[in-house]
Amino acid sequence: MILEIADIRIQPGQQAAFSEAIQRGLSTVIAHAKGYRGFKVNHGIENPERYVLMIFWDTLEDHTVGFRESEAFAAWRAIVGPFFAAPPQVEHFDLLAKS
Repeated sequence: MILEIADIRIQPGQQAAFSEAIQRGLSTVIAHAKGYRGFKVNHGIENPERYVLMIFWDTLEDHTVGFRESEAFAAWRAIVGPFFAAPPQVEHFDLLAKS
């Protein structure tokens, strides 16, 4: 399983609207993508315009090819993109250990 981590910074004062939008986008768009396994969203306390989105995928290609090159990606960005202060920083991780 692959973990995608997106470090998202949004426009100031948009937390309530973005919180609704990201949850809507996850449930209506990303949740239907091939290889999608789940997500977590964390909201910054010290930096309330910062969100950390974690999405679990079966394979790296499920995200980077299957999703990112699909029409669903455009739908996702139409929902959340207007809130971005800058493009999200996205990285992928393999699981090393867990308890």
